[in-house]
Amino acid sequence: MAGWCPGRKPRPGHPGNLREQQVNSPDTAPPGHRAARRRPDLATITAWWRGLGGDGFLVLPPPKRGRYTQSDGHEDAAELLAARGSTGPASFAYWHWQSHERAFDRSGALTGELLLHWGGDHAAVAAGLGEGPTGFRVVDGGPRSAFRLDRVTHRDDAGLPDPMDPDGVRQFLDALDEPVDRRTSTPRYRALSPVEAEWLHDRLRDPLDLSAATRFAIPLERRDGLTPDETERLLRAWRVGYEGRLAEWDAWGELLHALLRHGHEEAWEIVAALGSRVSGVLREVPSERGLAVVRGFALAGDRGAVPAWLALHRSVHEPDAVRAAASLAAELAAPGVPETALRELYHALIGAVTADWSRRTGADHHTERQWAALAAIRFGTDDRLPRSLRVLAAYAARDHADLVREEALRPGRSVFVGTGTAEVLAAVDRYEAARDGLLSGTGPDLTAYEGTLGDVWHRYRTLTDADVRWLRERVSDPATGLQGLGFCLELLLSHGLATDSDVEALLPRRLKDLTKKYRTTYTEWRHPLVTLTCLALDLDHPAAGKLVSWWNGARPAWKDELRLLTHLGAPDEAKAAELWDFVVSPAHDVGQLMTWVLVRARLDGEHPLLVADRLIGTPGIREHDLCQVLIGVADPGQPLWHYAVDPRSRGWWQRAVEVAEHPGLSPAARAMGLRTARGHCLLHHPDQLCPAPTEAERAAALSWIARHAEG
Repeated sequence: MAGWCPGRKPRPGHPGNLREQQVNSPDTAPPGHRAARRRPDLATITAWWRGLGGDGFLVLPPPKRGRYTQSDGHEDAAELLAARGSTGPASFAYWHWQSHERAFDRSGALTGELLLHWGGDHAAVAAGLGEGPTGFRVVDGGPRSAFRLDRVTHRDDAGLPDPMDPDGVRQFLDALDEPVDRRTSTPRYRALSPVEAEWLHDRLRDPLDLSAATRFAIPLERRDGLTPDETERLLRAWRVGYEGRLAEWDAWGELLHALLRHGHEEAWEIVAALGSRVSGVLREVPSERGLAVVRGFALAGDRGAVPAWLALHRSVHEPDAVRAAASLAAELAAPGVPETALRELYHALIGAVTADWSRRTGADHHTERQWAALAAIRFGTDDRLPRSLRVLAAYAARDHADLVREEALRPGRSVFVGTGTAEVLAAVDRYEAARDGLLSGTGPDLTAYEGTLGDVWHRYRTLTDADVRWLRERVSDPATGLQGLGFCLELLLSHGLATDSDVEALLPRRLKDLTKKYRTTYTEWRHPLVTLTCLALDLDHPAAGKLVSWWNGARPAWKDELRLLTHLGAPDEAKAAELWDFVVSPAHDVGQLMTWVLVRARLDGEHPLLVADRLIGTPGIREHDLCQVLIGVADPGQPLWHYAVDPRSRGWWQRAVEVAEHPGLSPAARAMGLRTARGHCLLHHPDQLCPAPTEAERAAALSWIARHAEG
């Protein structure tokens, strides 16, 4: 198996998490551990934490639920620094509520690493945190990662923990759980030493306690280590302990792998009981029977089974990834198979050929990404593939052609091992000649992660006729989900291209779906029912009254924080006044300030940038929120509704530059634009942009910053 894992990990804090199966009671721990735990860990850590700070280093107070993410932490730091009147650069550290819940149990005992996030100068933060409180240690994760706080534990001369020390066992198992290579679909783990393997096997001796055995069985089988006897005993205990709910056991994937590896006939009963979730396990033990099972899952519409299907087809029938993918694409073209399955096949193809090349060349992660971009460019014009896959390849490659050309022309070296410069440049030329014909009337995968869609949002500041047709088709398609509707309808409305036909396409047929909760905290678009209501109001559509009544109703409660965003439709002074009362209140802003600025601009007939500019220094309006709005309305034809500035977005960079250079804005407003641009990842962490910028793009950005440096 060499490093297989089932691709399914319980969430930290979930009732099925392995951590909760550890012996961590002070009454059952060895005497030394009982003494160390008389005072709750949280109290000890908090007391140490409150004693930190000074000399340009700030620690935020321990979190409450309102600080849920890293973005919240950075916002809290900005507010605290502003409240203290700090204007210069500062370094700070904090932890957020998600880290808190993962690290502490209800009694305040530390049951896992506490991640300490930070901002500013890494060396200053490291010095400020120091070694940690007595009995604990702080581990520096490096300039790109969090610091980690955990308990100090002890190992014997062979590096093994005391089996009765829950923290030592947890840390030992966590170390075994860390892959040595994450780049493939099946992470690889380091081999066990003989004493480590024996220590794990000892934990699986009779009598077998399944809950206690789980966390020891997993690292063994990830290295093909479970014996036939251990596999049999675990199977019996699993069947009894989890009857009727087999998938709730955390080690089901590893045990199924062991059953298949040992040729246990009962494995296929388990496969039938668990369904398509077993695809990733079956791909690691190839067989005709497993291939047939996974093929059935994929053709039934399970997109997650497609990569396993391609891998099994290659293992059993056709090693060549391109020919194998073409064969599968023909089957996926059957009626009733969703389009998402074909997209998954394309991603599996790119992943497969990149992994093949990486194994041959020993490429690192950066080189793999470059070669995958070249592979996409080639596949866009590869006649061995059906047009459907070539279109997907062309779409994936659209932002990578310049990167690949730049890499091929780099003097002295090229990452494209085994491929000459002329060959690479010819592939790029062929792709660019065919690109427009392939991409006309296409768009992104609307079911993708929101961040992936956000990466392409800047492409739609202007729309072609083909874009508009595609957007309207998606709006009228009953299969388009709330995320897709939000994306498409926002673009049509913001560009002034949405019509009565778009309203009719959604009402009343989709009203039940549209009234469901859909969080858009991290996106550039609003809840689709907000957008639809604004459209209906602007058009004076007969459905507008019904929609407004729904927003004004008592239930569901989730809509209350979004109701005022609908005031952008057919705005008037009363709506503007209600919005204003909200934005100067302490209530949490989820787009109300942005809405007020756009409403005021429509009512007064001026650019929203000028409206936002006049708000600088207004009591009750946080500068952080106003900066986000100022950048977001730089293009009133496509506002950026993201709740905070996204430093990895090309759209935010472009608009920050526009604000900084706008001749009609005040110096304070232009300074906000410049400050936003200075913090962008294009300058400091270009690899966090997707796709990564060319050297020419980054050089232009650095040159712009240099020209706008403070005197």
